Amino acid sequence: MNRRDFLKLSGLLGVGLSSLTVVPAWAESVLFNRTLHKVTRTRLSMGTFVTMTAMDPSRDRAEEAIGRAFEETDRLTRLMNRFDDSAAVAHLNKEGSLKDVPPEVGEVLVKSQEIHRITGGYFDISVKPVVDLFKDCAEKGNFRQPSESRLKALLDLVDSDMIELTARSVRFRKPGMGITLDGIAKGYIVDRASDVLTRHGITNHLINAGGDIRAAGLRDEKKPWTVAIQDPNKGKNYPDIIQMSRGAIATSGNYEVYFDREKLFHHIINPSTGLSPVLSTSVSILAETAILADALATGVFVMGPEEGRKFLERLPGCEGLIIGKDGRIAKSSGWKSAAI
Repeated sequence: MNRRDFLKLSGLLGVGLSSLTVVPAWAESVLFNRTLHKVTRTRLSMGTFVTMTAMDPSRDRAEEAIGRAFEETDRLTRLMNRFDDSAAVAHLNKEGSLKDVPPEVGEVLVKSQEIHRITGGYFDISVKPVVDLFKDCAEKGNFRQPSESRLKALLDLVDSDMIELTARSVRFRKPGMGITLDGIAKGYIVDRASDVLTRHGITNHLINAGGDIRAAGLRDEKKPWTVAIQDPNKGKNYPDIIQMSRGAIATSGNYEVYFDREKLFHHIINPSTGLSPVLSTSVSILAETAILADALATGVFVMGPEEGRKFLERLPGCEGLIIGKDGRIAKSSGWKSAAI
């Protein structure tokens, strides 16, 4: 993407159109109208590009707040990065237990178990052994399907109910277990970044972290933020467009991280089978918080379009849009498209 194309997209973000896509690093501070400055910063964080846009009368206040919010995202990422040996989550995976759990990690673990129960086990952070197996089978660029016996052996280690949590500690009840917070930590961090902006007086802002979006307030004095749902084919045929003035939306798809060309083995795992679900290509969830939207998007993806839609109809305060492998779109009854 060249600079002109980026500025075009950045302008769309500034007036409220935020696609669930990744954009290059950039910074922009402009006078949006007579009373508002639009300040946008895009940086690499949490393994993706994160864009924060603030609308505020004070450019300096907006820039300071966004800087503090990025500091918070970096701090929390260091705590929850399972690939960093110094991180709390990496230590837990290596040792099977962790004392003096950082409070932020504890919050995510508690929420993970709550959503595990809400979804009937479809969302499960203990799928790490299976994800690692797929990754090993994809080494050297030539994916080899894992044997049934090896997969079955690792499935015995997948069960969030076998994670024992206390107020300050956590341990695995089975040796060899491991967790990945890839399906929930990003949402939590986006929520915390939004809290930082709000505490600094930025009541009108939008955060887009590679598909996890948190909105607050308005994009100008009258209009809400407008969000375009990402095309699973990475084109510009957006499945839908919605408007938001509060809350969050997150999207999970088989196009994000996959290990084989056919996308039959990807980062989303069915905890009961150890295989990647194939009935959906994309799930977008609207919820009050990004942590809830993030985790539910994964859980509903595992359920499949029909079961996922029925689940959302029973879940207060959440809505969803599910794209099946055949391209058909299923929406919960409360999902509202933007009238633009």
